[in-house]
Amino acid sequence: MLRPTPSRRMLFFILSDAFIFLFSLFLAYQLRFNFDVDPSIWKTFPIIYILVASLKIVFMYRWRLYHIVWRFFGLNESKNAIKAHIVAYVVMFALYAVASDIINPFPRSVLLIDFGLSLMFVGFLRISKRLIIESGLADEQKAAVIIGVERQTDQILRGITSGSLPFYAAGIVANHNQGDEVIGSYMGNLRVHSFLDLEKVVKEGRVEAAIIASEMPREELNIVFEQLNALDIHEIKLVKFLGDSVEESIKDIAIEDLLARKPKDLDTEVIGEFLNDKVVMVTGAGGSIGSEICNQCVKFGVKELILVEHSEYNLYQVAEQLSLKNISLKLLSVTDKIALDTVFSTYEPEVVIHAAAYKHVPICEDNQKSAIVNNIIGSKNVIDCSIEHKVSKVVIISTDKAVRPTNVMGATKRVVELYAQNVSSFDTEIVAVRFGNVLGSSGSVIPKFKIQIESGGPVTVTHQEITRYFMMIPEACQLVLQAASIAKGGELFILDMGKPIRIAELAQKMIALYGKEDSVNIEYTGLRPGEKLYEELLISDNEHKTIYDSIFIANLASYDIDKLSQDINRLIEAEDSIAALQTIVPEFNHKP
Repeated sequence: MLRPTPSRRMLFFILSDAFIFLFSLFLAYQLRFNFDVDPSIWKTFPIIYILVASLKIVFMYRWRLYHIVWRFFGLNESKNAIKAHIVAYVVMFALYAVASDIINPFPRSVLLIDFGLSLMFVGFLRISKRLIIESGLADEQKAAVIIGVERQTDQILRGITSGSLPFYAAGIVANHNQGDEVIGSYMGNLRVHSFLDLEKVVKEGRVEAAIIASEMPREELNIVFEQLNALDIHEIKLVKFLGDSVEESIKDIAIEDLLARKPKDLDTEVIGEFLNDKVVMVTGAGGSIGSEICNQCVKFGVKELILVEHSEYNLYQVAEQLSLKNISLKLLSVTDKIALDTVFSTYEPEVVIHAAAYKHVPICEDNQKSAIVNNIIGSKNVIDCSIEHKVSKVVIISTDKAVRPTNVMGATKRVVELYAQNVSSFDTEIVAVRFGNVLGSSGSVIPKFKIQIESGGPVTVTHQEITRYFMMIPEACQLVLQAASIAKGGELFILDMGKPIRIAELAQKMIALYGKEDSVNIEYTGLRPGEKLYEELLISDNEHKTIYDSIFIANLASYDIDKLSQDINRLIEAEDSIAALQTIVPEFNHKP
């Protein structure tokens, strides 16, 4: 009952002002007559008070002085209070001119005294809480600017008013896409400013934090971030979703929000038709991609899910996150074909999504044989078992590092692409999907940079010009499933990852997010073995379009399957793994 709301605040101020106006008018009478007021003068005092107080309340309401949060009463509101008093007294004098018989006896000079007293008491009441806050007697709360006029903006304001958020709203700023119809309007008790006035709002309100209420494209969000960072505001919140609790809806802005490219042509209906009521097997189910594929499978209503993973901990972790009864956990390596074959025989999957792979480039360079066996033989086992057991569709997860590879990991993935495209699959549709880095995956630069920044730096980047493609894990996995849904078999799909991002810029943005530009430096360490400056998604420029702008099909690379199988066997036996890989992938230009 004691929590402030706009209506309770308004009632409190109206009642407080009514008392202030009574006291100021009484004191004005006393001062006018040197505290010796003739009893006959008091006869009309109730009428005078009712008229003067009512007029002041009406005009103060007109100038929205009952809509202002206590702590935000400032110069602009003081001007409006003066205006309201002047107009109220002008109307009072006009009433006296037309109804003096009712009002008399009435010393008109009392109004001049009351004018000063009333303004003084009204202003003091309204700045009292600010004085208390600035003197450190109240709980510390940060001044925040809210960016965007949305339905959730009102939720944020209510959360602030109720005290559930550690902020107070110092102003509201419309975003770039919101027109003049919202600028100048009010939300709660705050005027909506143009985005062009952001700097003014920040400085006048002594803003320390920002809450972005509008959903924005990546480019626009980066503009807002850069402007806030330039204004020395590093505590930036985003409204992620509208939940039951406003505290849970507001999260810190993350580097993923600034870098993520969200495809515009995700077709959840076609994904649902592809997965719904199917028995699906996911290999590498505990990895970054595999676990998200599992989440998507549950989301789109698979009948049964078989999780294949060689790490006990990862298998446990992903199983704990899934809310599906029909889940089978299989702790095995895809390199064990006998165990894998047993799983296929037992569960008879209709769809297989193969995400199991060693993917960390330097580790694969130091463990070439292990990378070759796991990535190539493991994938070959999955494909061969799928064909033998007449699985309807097999989806192979590939990587941009398979394009003109410079490292063992990329070369192994290219061999798998070739095998998937050329194997005799009969009734099994086999497709490969190639894409770049996903934000926040295990082993990616973002978790590494976070640790380095939190420990005081430096942030290590291999090269000043190195770039990578990035996409959010959920969107990448949905596009994988979407590509698989339209596949006919034998395709190599390529996901449009947008423009590549300089890793140095990524590091700079992350340092800015932490507000540590002055204390954390970037250190360039040189390219690692097998690493190249620029990743590519296409082997040639002759890719084919699909019905979706975000999904392309690469040209078929023919390779006699019998020869490819023999070459793979020789690769396993070869002492020189690099030379054997180059026999299969001539464009493999190893950079140790």
